[in-house]
Amino acid sequence: MTPFGEKLRTLRAKKGVSQAQMAADLDVSPAYLSALEHGKRGSPSWPLLQKIIQYFGLVWDDAEELKEVAEFSKPKVTIDTSGLNPKATHAANLLAARVGRLDDRALDQLLALLGNRPSRGQ
Repeated sequence: MTPFGEKLRTLRAKKGVSQAQMAADLDVSPAYLSALEHGKRGSPSWPLLQKIIQYFGLVWDDAEELKEVAEFSKPKVTIDTSGLNPKATHAANLLAARVGRLDDRALDQLLALLGNRPSRGQ
């Protein structure tokens, strides 16, 4: 699951709406909405993201947070280290090989090191 999928599921649960109902309301297929929630699709298009923000009545900080979460929800990431310090390539390869084995504590430490703040509600 991606951060966007997790946030979307939380918002949907708070609103008390099923995935099928939300898909119908947004005029998307239930399969697509399911793929977004389960991380099989990264982030929605900008027009769909705007519809989702309106659907949940998000304003200001909450809308901005959802946009930010969507930006960092690509399940397949490519890191281009060409032209960078060889250590950057080494670090990127180590991360790719080991990210699946990191526990929550290690992931929190890595996110803090990279300057990311945890989103509200997590």
